[in-house]
Amino acid sequence: QVQLVESGGGLVQTGGSLRLSCVGNGRSFRYYSMGWFRQAPGKEREFVAAISSSIGKTVYSDSVKDRFAISRDNAGDTVYLRMNSLHPEDTAIFYCVAADYSDNRLPLSPDEYDYWGQGAKVTVSS
Repeated sequence: QVQLVESGGGLVQTGGSLRLSCVGNGRSFRYYSMGWFRQAPGKEREFVAAISSSIGKTVYSDSVKDRFAISRDNAGDTVYLRMNSLHPEDTAIFYCVAADYSDNRLPLSPDEYDYWGQGAKVTVSS
């Protein structure tokens, strides 16, 4: 069974940091683009960041650029999201995603990702 499993969510104060991890199981994600979306209470799901499979190309939403950093391990099956300078507006459930884009495409639409994790809750207190 193919799964993406997130970990690392939790409660943090404004200005704090967290690192989310996502491990892909059931197949190799080495040649997949991987990324993160989030959904805040009462809001639509929004793109956060993505990283390509082979050349390390990354893309970020404007709201997290310069605060968040996405990376992946050498085997390609684990993706990380380092989140710094968190503020209450970052409170959301964060979802790990993956799609088979060996051409290093990094889509911003949730419809273009085939695999989704169950979500990791991040709460930033003021």
